[in-house]
Amino acid sequence: MTENMSPVWFITGCSSGFGRALAQAVLARGRRAVVTARDPATVADLVAGHDAGSARLALDVTKPAQIATAVQAAVGRFGAIDVLVNNAGYGYQASVEEGEDAAIRAMFEANFFGLAALTRAVLPGMRARRQGTIVNISSVGGLLSFPGSGYYGATKHAVEGLSDALAKEVGPLGIRVCCVEPGPFRTDFAGRSLKQTPSRFPDYEETVNVRLRKLVERSGSQAGDPVRAAEAIIAAVESGNPPRHLVLGAFGLEYVRKTLTETLRQLEVWKDTSLGADYPSAKT
Repeated sequence: MTENMSPVWFITGCSSGFGRALAQAVLARGRRAVVTARDPATVADLVAGHDAGSARLALDVTKPAQIATAVQAAVGRFGAIDVLVNNAGYGYQASVEEGEDAAIRAMFEANFFGLAALTRAVLPGMRARRQGTIVNISSVGGLLSFPGSGYYGATKHAVEGLSDALAKEVGPLGIRVCCVEPGPFRTDFAGRSLKQTPSRFPDYEETVNVRLRKLVERSGSQAGDPVRAAEAIIAAVESGNPPRHLVLGAFGLEYVRKTLTETLRQLEVWKDTSLGADYPSAKT
């Protein structure tokens, strides 16, 4: 496959972490890539040497005008967007009781509303061509949640809910939707993309504060490798039938399995109560 005929990837949040690793891997494989960041100077090194097969664009997903401009520029340059990777976002951690309203809303703007807006901007082209793949970088926190991460988890649960509906809407049109759910990865997430409001209350010391401190202390020593994560994402997309859920890392896989198993157990324990909520006439 020549570079001029290769799929076009549009990746957000490429200045660090998964976005940077994925952009490097996509371009290294000869695929074309639209590499975006709020400050495009931070991704200049990624596109160096890939003049014909890359575009470097400024994009803050919380700004609708920038979304429209970036999508138009990408289509103008390459003719289409084949793979959209919604990666841009960050974390905010606090106890649910002490979450700061402005910080919560700002995180939702980036992690959910920006993702939804960019998806809406790209879908018309995919729908017209009856093909495309949308990859939403979620988290194991989109399938379960942890102390201190209630609001971050809520943004990722929202992404999962949106993706469930979207997959059913666009699947018949030849468009695939995949959520990537990483566990802990060595992406400097804690150093660059995480804001915290430690609890002031002793009651939360052993649940919220302990976890918040450990996340920072362990930054740089997580088991997950962003390069291997990028390779896994590319393999899933290029399989032609990516999974709806792609959990990455042993930690994530273990916790998701445990959570789903416990959910199924509770459903069985409370099955009779669940069934008893219907009108008796419906039990046929």
